Amino acid sequence: MIVNADPRAPQPKKIRTVNHLPKPSTTSRLLLASCLCLAGGAHAQTAQKPPAPEKPQPAKPKPAPAAEPSKAAETPAETPVGTQTGTQAPAEMASVVVAAERQTTRIDRDVYDVKSDASSSNGTAADALNSVPSVAVDPDGSVTLRGSQNVQIMVDGKPSAMMQGDNRGAALMSIPADDIESIEVINNPGAQFGNEGGSGPILNLVMRRNRRAGGFAAINANAGTAGRYNTSVTGSYNTGPFGMQGGLNVRHDGRDSVGSTVRDRYDPFSGAMLHSTQTGSSTGLNDTVGVNGSVHYNATAKDTVGASFSYSGSSNDNQSLDHYLRYNQARLVDTDYVRTSARSGDRRNTGFGARWDHKGGADGEEFKMDLRVTDSDNTAFNRYANMYAPGSLRGTSGQSRQNNEADTRIIDYTGDYELPSDKGILRLGYKLSRTRSGNDILDVNIDPATQAETVNTQRTNRFSVTEKNYALYGSYEKPLDAYWGIQGGLRVERTELDIQQLTQNIDAANSYTNLIPSAYALRKWNDGTKLRFSYSHRIRRPNGNELNPFIIYRDEFNVSSGNPRLKPTQRDSIEVAYDAKYAGVDTKIRGYFNKETDAILERRYFINDTVLLTTRDNAGGTHSGGVELNLGGKLLPGLSLNGNMNLLRTQQRLLELTGAESRRMVNSLSARIRVNYQLGAADQLQAMIMAQGKTLMGQLERQPTTTVNLTLRHAFTPQFAMVLNVTDAFAGNRNKSLIDSATLKETRIFSYDSRIVYLGLTYRFGGFAPAGGGGRNNGGGGRNGGLGGVGPRPGVGD
Repeated sequence: MIVNADPRAPQPKKIRTVNHLPKPSTTSRLLLASCLCLAGGAHAQTAQKPPAPEKPQPAKPKPAPAAEPSKAAETPAETPVGTQTGTQAPAEMASVVVAAERQTTRIDRDVYDVKSDASSSNGTAADALNSVPSVAVDPDGSVTLRGSQNVQIMVDGKPSAMMQGDNRGAALMSIPADDIESIEVINNPGAQFGNEGGSGPILNLVMRRNRRAGGFAAINANAGTAGRYNTSVTGSYNTGPFGMQGGLNVRHDGRDSVGSTVRDRYDPFSGAMLHSTQTGSSTGLNDTVGVNGSVHYNATAKDTVGASFSYSGSSNDNQSLDHYLRYNQARLVDTDYVRTSARSGDRRNTGFGARWDHKGGADGEEFKMDLRVTDSDNTAFNRYANMYAPGSLRGTSGQSRQNNEADTRIIDYTGDYELPSDKGILRLGYKLSRTRSGNDILDVNIDPATQAETVNTQRTNRFSVTEKNYALYGSYEKPLDAYWGIQGGLRVERTELDIQQLTQNIDAANSYTNLIPSAYALRKWNDGTKLRFSYSHRIRRPNGNELNPFIIYRDEFNVSSGNPRLKPTQRDSIEVAYDAKYAGVDTKIRGYFNKETDAILERRYFINDTVLLTTRDNAGGTHSGGVELNLGGKLLPGLSLNGNMNLLRTQQRLLELTGAESRRMVNSLSARIRVNYQLGAADQLQAMIMAQGKTLMGQLERQPTTTVNLTLRHAFTPQFAMVLNVTDAFAGNRNKSLIDSATLKETRIFSYDSRIVYLGLTYRFGGFAPAGGGGRNNGGGGRNGGLGGVGPRPGVGD
């Protein structure tokens, strides 16, 4: 949830010409000093804030290049996120723009407007992310950006427990797309961003909010194929210095799947390749309910306080059937069994936040403090039954059950200070955080005759990791002349890890300090053409599951474990971005290069004749680079087109089990085309084609996929509309991955029930503007941009 900024904040002013540096007020100096003291010695038992969506890499009017001062300094307060002053779509397109069509280029990120997407009323956060160029979300919830899985997802610029670990995919499937205002793609994050969840780029979900006076509400109700449905209610009320908003959503949805695995492994004793297969299916729909709310109060002309909360809960119920065959050296079956699995459980995600914003004595001086606590609790109850064919080799038990309880809590406390002047913009901040994650697995064997249960000590395990993080950051943004602007930043992070293997009574600890620099440069021309350079260094710390060394049973042929010896991955990224407009077509070109060392990669190998272990290791490094092209514009009256193409070359260095080093290289081309056509005054049709190229994922090489989505929207009135949405219209979403090494060759194919049809109604009453209008505000209005009017709001980073 978001706490709104002071609606009485002064509107953007034209650039001043002042010959002295404004001094901070006495109050603000004391605030800053106390916060810096806290950063050095306080305990991380306090949590994080519900930030305003556009805070990371803030910006002010003064350092803006003189190229377009009036546009940078006089942006209306109600300008919606995703609308770029000077380059936004014409007014007649406001009601037909779609996700990723209105894009803002800031000095450190690209912002994509998703609130006006015709399919948002019945889609999920995963669907919204799939609308962003070069982002792909699989049906199982895994996210890639430019072919990389090392992606960090934030909510309103802050880390969230629900977006970490194995829970992330389920969370993305449960958040309504209609709750999202915009999505920020930050390929090279600045100093204000921490490193929770990955060293790679950041996808920041900016949640919706409304600050207009009065009361407003919206209701969505949707029904889909196979008994699916979802509904949501959102509303807000603002009067004087007080404001509140909230929402409730319910969803019954899921994906059935079928899959097969064909595997050949090298037998060192016979020199032969031993063959095995697995085929299976899984069915079941899940129920999700979510509620959120926030309040804010403008206590004085300079102080705003607020609080927020969120909750989501979902079931995890499905049935699966798997058939396993293993062949001996003579290619005869020696193991043949069918495994039935019944899974149930629950996921619970909660969040609480408090915030204080203070305006200093100098023009534009601000200090913000945020406290946020997010929890993710998952329970899973699995019951297995194995039926062996006559004469088949048998496993350890015909019947068993496994209970798995996993939880993560993040307590995050941050402060951000900003002081602008005619010389530049100074930004300082601190962060104190504590993340605890645990996993408790109970595995028992069941006697088929008496149903008596016996604990399997080899598969029962309790494990926890506590991570404390202390960080300070600073950055300075400065215009060099009327066209050039630069920004540099440095983040210092201290990390302390406490690892407890409770089952085996083993404790371990580790600590390290990292310096994380970032740098940006922007060249702007009078016609809105921009050239941007960016560099960042990031780290990826391993999470609790990746550190847990205990072997977790999946089935008779597959187990997994973590690696407590993992080191953080180091990542350096460089990007050159060029934005221009030719013949009414917005053109954006990105050239980029990424280098990772000590890369945490998935590794698979056999630990005995039949069982394959999946684990993680600092198994090498990767180099990747490519060119990304985005085109968008209005071709004809009522017809607009957006296209995205990403040409990627990835080189990966892997350390094999033999100690030898192997190298792999993949060239891939991914593309996305979105067509939006206004059939009439009340009807809108959009189609999106997504083609995802090859991707390297550790030892795995994922093969290309293609998906087609269709949406038809009919407006009965400006407030009342019907939406028909077809996902994966031609059922082409099939995941195929390969492993081809000297000791293991494997082909895995999974097909999901991804062709889903939803028909829904949406009604908005109060002061909501029609889709694509400017009635929404995520807090970006009322402040000027930074370099060239393209800097984000302050304080969203941590």
